[in-house]
Amino acid sequence: MTPIDIRASVLTLHQQSTGLREISRVLHLSRNTVRGILREPQGVQTPAHPVNEVTQQQLTEVYARAKGNAVRMAQILADEYKLHPPYSTLTRWVRQAELRQPPKRSGEYHFEPGQEMQHDTSPHKMEVAGKSITAQCAGLTLAYSRRLFIWYYPRFTRFEAKDFLLRAAQFMDGTCPLCVIDNTSVILAGGAGPDAVFAPEMAAFARALGFKFMAHRVNDPDRKARIERPFAWVEDNFLPGRSFSSFDDLNAQALKWCVEVANAKPKRSLGMAPEVAYVMEKPYLTSLSIVLPAVYEVFERVVDLYGFVSVDTNRYSTPERLVSKTVTVYKHYASIEIHYKRTLVASHPRLLGVRDARSTLPGHHTIPKRTPRQPSLQAQLLCGQSPVLDAYVYSAHQAPQWAWYTGTEPTATD
Repeated sequence: MTPIDIRASVLTLHQQSTGLREISRVLHLSRNTVRGILREPQGVQTPAHPVNEVTQQQLTEVYARAKGNAVRMAQILADEYKLHPPYSTLTRWVRQAELRQPPKRSGEYHFEPGQEMQHDTSPHKMEVAGKSITAQCAGLTLAYSRRLFIWYYPRFTRFEAKDFLLRAAQFMDGTCPLCVIDNTSVILAGGAGPDAVFAPEMAAFARALGFKFMAHRVNDPDRKARIERPFAWVEDNFLPGRSFSSFDDLNAQALKWCVEVANAKPKRSLGMAPEVAYVMEKPYLTSLSIVLPAVYEVFERVVDLYGFVSVDTNRYSTPERLVSKTVTVYKHYASIEIHYKRTLVASHPRLLGVRDARSTLPGHHTIPKRTPRQPSLQAQLLCGQSPVLDAYVYSAHQAPQWAWYTGTEPTATD
């Protein structure tokens, strides 16, 4: 029964001279509850009257301005309309006016082994090498077994997307035929959802790994909830209390966390750990090709007068003989290779997570040796004649020039 029905029943039994204990027993109420109902001035509370038409128009206008925030609505109503309704009354008015749509029932997706995998990215704040940065966490999970793989990048472009997908495919030792993504321009060339047009280079890269992309509908992130949910777990479980000296250290710890924590912990919805479920899903995955696609970018650069080429705001040295020459630069995830006339002339470790830094290899930039200037003919004629003249010449010329002539430097007594 509703509370109004309960109060009506208590009052009816009381009017029939039914005792307090009997009312409590029949209606399964405590005696204090029955006493409280009988003490009320009105035995049955009438429902609150709906909001009037004028106030409803004001609520509709204020609701749109406050974007549905009831606290902000109360402030606007008090400042502009001199209305001071209690918070519970204001929320009741919003419900009566049907301004806020009731939540819809959440659906549930079921996946078969090897049917689908899901990919997404999320920005995470952290400290790397003592500096506070925002790194992009890329994640991929198998929809059936929930096996998770994450990797961090300073930024996320198509170059990083291809590098991540290759790493994820190698970590899973296979791929599902379908990879669900959001409508990111990193992979899409245009459109959205069912009308999405995928970038040709990304679609070709996916075919080389044995899968194809599918973009979910706009504003429907629940379609890839298998990868959406773990990001909050990464922020609350992996990042807190950890320090990272570099991006290599960050990703090494992230990989270890995936293996030892994320994929080893049993999940209630699965009834087992993702690693155990992965064993059952592994036979259904598409095996990787023996030859995997290489991930790199190619640039043409002119070596500047300082002997460097620039890639992503960082500078890498080249041999001095290539100053003002045009070279070909290959950018890999972990290295920068510089070629001149199809010959490798330099290979640098790639600088990650820094800007305006320089990498100089030994032997590229030699320091020119300066030969001391020879003393003038007059200085040579004066030296060796008298200690006074020697001291005068020494004071007029630098010590290396004196050493060039005499082979020794004068002492303090000189």
